[in-house]
Amino acid sequence: MPKSLLLRGGRVLDPSTGIDGFFDLLIDDAQVRHVGRDLQAGDAVVIELARGLVVCPGFIDMHVHLREPGQEHKETVATGAAAAIAGGFTAVACMPNTDPVNDQAGITEFILKKAAAADKARVYPIGAVSRGSRGEQLADIAELHAAGVVALSDDGKPVASALLMRRALEYAGMFRMPVIDHCEEPTLKGEGVAHEGYHASLLGLKGIPAAAEEIMVARDVTLAGLTGGTLHIAHMSVEGSLRAVREGKDRGVRVTCEVTPHHVVLTDEALDGYDTNFKMNPPLREARHREALLGGLGDGTVDAIATDHAPHHYDEKGVEFDRAPFGIVGLETAVPLALDRLVHAGVVSMPRLVQLMSINPARILGVAGGTLAPGSPADLTILAPDLDTTVDPARFLSKSRNTPFGGWSLRGAVAATIVGGRILYAHSAFPALAAAKVARA
Repeated sequence: MPKSLLLRGGRVLDPSTGIDGFFDLLIDDAQVRHVGRDLQAGDAVVIELARGLVVCPGFIDMHVHLREPGQEHKETVATGAAAAIAGGFTAVACMPNTDPVNDQAGITEFILKKAAAADKARVYPIGAVSRGSRGEQLADIAELHAAGVVALSDDGKPVASALLMRRALEYAGMFRMPVIDHCEEPTLKGEGVAHEGYHASLLGLKGIPAAAEEIMVARDVTLAGLTGGTLHIAHMSVEGSLRAVREGKDRGVRVTCEVTPHHVVLTDEALDGYDTNFKMNPPLREARHREALLGGLGDGTVDAIATDHAPHHYDEKGVEFDRAPFGIVGLETAVPLALDRLVHAGVVSMPRLVQLMSINPARILGVAGGTLAPGSPADLTILAPDLDTTVDPARFLSKSRNTPFGGWSLRGAVAATIVGGRILYAHSAFPALAAAKVARA
């Protein structure tokens, strides 16, 4: 099988190197070799790309839940990695709230072995901040780092103790790892299931105030400033959190943040009907919070878009709203949503989207990728910005179907996903890519 691949005719877009134009891109031996015009093919397989396709560094989802070990009925490393590829992601970082929790080297190594066997998207494990994610005692951070974790988080649970968060930031900093922060003041959240506001009151649902998130973000930005550690705010959802991050950055605090597609597309108005596919944590907020997040995407305050892919079995979601688990799947809907509701809507440019979904996640996590510079891994996402897409959960490669976007018509799709120089996904609308995928399988 030829090791070389030459992509011709697409718009090659890589803000990390300043490239944006119609170029050829040569892949050889799993690496990007050259980007330029009229490159010689040699013995490379040549793919003539359809007009309008955008070739960019592979997208990285820095916040997913793969559920394995312990909850394989919802998702496995293999099915999650396959869903990632279908969604245009060449790599994902998986949260530690498995069963058992990824708080020791053996669990990290298990996840990495499963990822290697799946041979799809690259998988980067995230280790727990505390043993069992119970918020009482730090996990063995040195052991986790040596085993291969790229960050620390008790995601799904806040680190309630300010002292423990301080220590986590200090120790993680020794290994140049970020602490990824699920910000939620637990006593304010209580038993809330929806954003505290008009719609929750109307529906008789217990509310979660915006302040529950804002307080913890402000606390931990302050602690990051105190320790010099690196803090990343996960799934930010409210205006006050954005303000705290912006002010922290202005003071030189090492803080970054992400938003999810669902928090910048939906609001709590969608709760009418008690559909549990609209139940997530943090909850969908009022329109003013969504508008603030959109502003943060546009002005550069927000650093990344991440899905918070949270698969749940149908039976778990098919109960009363109060009893249903939080979370939705997102790997296979994120790119069409981002293209339709952000790029085509004029919220962000295409280069900015590549920063948010590729360059910045790679930088925050300290992993390879986010560039098409010569010698970099040949991990590429090829976008079809104008291809019409209808979200069909029945076609998801994820084990779970818990999405609020079923049936939505969107403008934009993934044309192909390339990992290590191999075309692992190709949309049927582009025969040249699909044929090359089969030929190189």
